[in-house]
Amino acid sequence: MDGKATDKKIIFSGIQPSGALTLGSYLGAIKNWVTLSETYDCRYCIVDMHALTSRQNPAELRRRAIDQLAQYIACGLDPEKSIIFIQSHVPAHAELAWVLNCYTMFGELSRMTQFKDKSAKNTDNINAGLFTYPVLMAADILLYQTDLVPVGEDQKQHVEICRDIAGRFNGIYGDVFRLPEPFIPKVGARIMSLTSPESKMSKSDEDPGGCIYVMQKPDEIMRAFKRAVTDSGGAVRFDPVQKPGVSNLMQIYSAAAGLSFEQIESEFEGRGYGDFKLRLGEAVVELLRPIREEAERLAADRAHLESVYRQGAEKASRAAEKTLRKVYRKIGFIEKKDVPSCPSIRN
Repeated sequence: MDGKATDKKIIFSGIQPSGALTLGSYLGAIKNWVTLSETYDCRYCIVDMHALTSRQNPAELRRRAIDQLAQYIACGLDPEKSIIFIQSHVPAHAELAWVLNCYTMFGELSRMTQFKDKSAKNTDNINAGLFTYPVLMAADILLYQTDLVPVGEDQKQHVEICRDIAGRFNGIYGDVFRLPEPFIPKVGARIMSLTSPESKMSKSDEDPGGCIYVMQKPDEIMRAFKRAVTDSGGAVRFDPVQKPGVSNLMQIYSAAAGLSFEQIESEFEGRGYGDFKLRLGEAVVELLRPIREEAERLAADRAHLESVYRQGAEKASRAAEKTLRKVYRKIGFIEKKDVPSCPSIRN
């Protein structure tokens, strides 16, 4: 995988290093990324620039970015099969975002659900970056002439505005950007909070008990599942409407143990939630154990991780610069002469 053109469709996706990687991110996204990398040309990013919409501790942000890279690889992503890189190491993301800001309408951004939700939760920090977040996301996607963007149902709006921006630009300057499609894998669970089953499991959850983290210790995982919200009655039955709590736990157990909902219902017929939660906790502990151990080993090998992110940035930059040069030519910028396309990456 060297960033050169292939016959495979191109996929782009990324996760912020704004907190520890969650079980929801692994089961709902990264596990699918590993599968997709076998048949698609994939670019997977640690989107540290997006993390700045909320205040970050600089040292913590750097540490989490490196840890997340180690966890990506430990989860099964192979740098030889996919381009894995850190967003801020490819300046073209910020450069294209500014251009696209000038082709995005204020009204479009003001209607974005995520801006409304995050503004309501962070009234003391409603910054311009939070408002223009979808434009940077569009730049992330369009730089690589992406065909497919793996998203959950709740993220389709971001792909839609990306298509709108690209379509507007193409309408003025010709065929510059490929129009990406949202890609919702058939296999993959949407994991909800353990304490609020109506909300997606998220590292920004106000209740830390709602999340399981990839690097969490076994006893902490077991304790979190014991406290997880279930529903009235004691039957382990999949019914997202009437039994959202236990249905969410069944989603997790299904993904962790490779069992269907029917098999799970049969296994725990006549048994209470206590038995189910105990077995679920054990299954998740064993699912995450090899990932945690491998991530810890990789995190100790800083030289190897540095090599991975440097090579990833170089590969990503080659593809990104090709698109950016075309954009700059179309809008009337003077072509850069003898300027390095991929500045050296320093710690």
